[in-house]
Amino acid sequence: MTTGTTGTPLTIRWVALCSDDPREPELLVELASRYAEPHRAYHGLAHLDALARLYGDVERGPGWVHPAEVKLAILFHDAIYEPGRGDNEARSAALAGERLADWPIDLGRVQAMIHATAAHDRVDARGDPDLALFLDADMAIIGTPPAIYDAYTRGVQQEFAKIPAAMFRAGRRAFVVAQLARASLFHTSFFRDRYDRQARANLERELTALDAT
Repeated sequence: MTTGTTGTPLTIRWVALCSDDPREPELLVELASRYAEPHRAYHGLAHLDALARLYGDVERGPGWVHPAEVKLAILFHDAIYEPGRGDNEARSAALAGERLADWPIDLGRVQAMIHATAAHDRVDARGDPDLALFLDADMAIIGTPPAIYDAYTRGVQQEFAKIPAAMFRAGRRAFVVAQLARASLFHTSFFRDRYDRQARANLERELTALDAT
């Protein structure tokens, strides 16, 4: 049985994201190896673990309209990730197109959801509850308890270690300020009610730290 780096079978580790397609175990092994790449300090296996849990939370709450497509969008959304490149999402969507070409799914929907992660705050997800919930799940990390949020920011900084520190801080500050300027940090009430308040506190705290350096 295929296993991840923890030794736990991937079909158990990511059970919320699994289907009964016989090709899936081999696909999970490939994706696990991609998410386990050493340069991924944040966008790695733990991020996918968190999204699997959030998928289950939504499934038990408002639910998914097209669950098969959402599961695959989650699995592939960061399949290709090189810090600093602006085409990671496009390349991940293209990989999904290659690997899922003959799967009985709406491949265009999967790829569109992956592309949307390139600009969470500029996507108009009104009328598409799956897309809205998917994007919110991907951003839920900003609304986690301070210790988890701080680990996330350290991970992102580590991924961009080759960039001069001042340049990274400027880019990060611009991101934080842009998020705080949004009327709502999340597209859906499901995530907004659970994460928005803590997210704003985390972002304000990070902005204060950035301005102090």
